[in-house]
Amino acid sequence: MYSRTTEDIVVTVKPFYLEDQSAPNDNHYVWAYRVRIENRSQRTVQLLRRHWHITDARGCMMEIRGAGVVGEQPVLHPGETFEYSSGTPLTTPSGIMAGQYEMSGEDGACFSVEIPAFSLDSPYETASVN
Repeated sequence: MYSRTTEDIVVTVKPFYLEDQSAPNDNHYVWAYRVRIENRSQRTVQLLRRHWHITDARGCMMEIRGAGVVGEQPVLHPGETFEYSSGTPLTTPSGIMAGQYEMSGEDGACFSVEIPAFSLDSPYETASVN
């Protein structure tokens, strides 16, 4: 698992390679990832937008921006958590994802929460040590 804390908001991500949805012979590799957002602050916050950077093994980067996550813009009171699952395909057997959530506090002030960089690894990637 990968975890990062920004302004007392903890984002934890656990990626999973989806063998049954992947077709390595066709350069199609699919991952799911489970995200947990925990509000350890003393204020109520709302997740407004997401911004992802997805980089494949060739270094090609794709950016994804949008409102909320999985169709929701969750409000988290102090001590509350929100969890969701999503996924991404790649044309290479490995990659990396990272990003930010734009959040709003009770006072209406917006701030960014970092999503930790996490590795997308499949059993079809040959590891090499430089």
